[in-house]
Amino acid sequence: MTDIIAFQGELGAYSHQACRKAILDHAALPCSTFEDTIDIVSEGIADYAILPVENSIYGRVADIHRLLPDSQLSIVDEVFVRIRINVLAKPGSRLSDIRTAFSHTVLLGQCRKFLAEHRIRPVAWTDTAGAAAHIADGDDHTVAALASELAGRVYGLEALGQSIEDETNNRTRFLVMAPHCDPSRRSPNMLTSFVFRVRNIPAALYKALGGFATNQVNMVKLESYMVGGSFNATQFFADVEGHPDDPNLQLALDELKFFSDYVRILGIYPAAADRNES
Repeated sequence: MTDIIAFQGELGAYSHQACRKAILDHAALPCSTFEDTIDIVSEGIADYAILPVENSIYGRVADIHRLLPDSQLSIVDEVFVRIRINVLAKPGSRLSDIRTAFSHTVLLGQCRKFLAEHRIRPVAWTDTAGAAAHIADGDDHTVAALASELAGRVYGLEALGQSIEDETNNRTRFLVMAPHCDPSRRSPNMLTSFVFRVRNIPAALYKALGGFATNQVNMVKLESYMVGGSFNATQFFADVEGHPDDPNLQLALDELKFFSDYVRILGIYPAAADRNES
């Protein structure tokens, strides 16, 4: 064991915050890309990777669903992080003096009301924690970064505004990935994640999913995306409640496989305790 968990971004990113929530006793290792984050675990440099998959406001994170099936890693846990956006500036700055705010373009779009009210010009940056590091490196008291409270602590910045996001239910779901999952692991509320491609026959998707309804398996997520640049090669990502060893889920998966060309289970893991919080 390396006692390291890898994430994409800079120290202080929301992914770094997710690392601390998921596995507190592991050191967080920042990586440049999602691919690097996965490779670090595959090469044995880190025990886990943590990857954002969807945000309650923005939707799914681009590229993640494409990377998961090819990563050869397994989902072993999920973590939800409340996205609290803070105005971070050099110590001694005043909110009334801030004229420009730097952050990732997605985050900028999540606090339009605050920026408009305070007449602050948004400027896109590569990532939130990187914006905080940029502000910390300078000496301009008219600029700020929009980032996490953790980023403020990491880079020694002062919070001039806290939780400025437009929506109070802003949360991001992260998946904890490892080389292997333990199929014997059990909790009262288990989730199984998998990808599949249906056979090229009429009503194939309807037939493939019918087993989940008839066997009373709750499907909590179903998303489609193209693979290989082909409009004919649609792949689906799904989360269902239960464990593959449960008789009802076992029957549903058998029916899915009958109408599919490809099925791969990506993970079997406990549902997060705060999954249903708003």
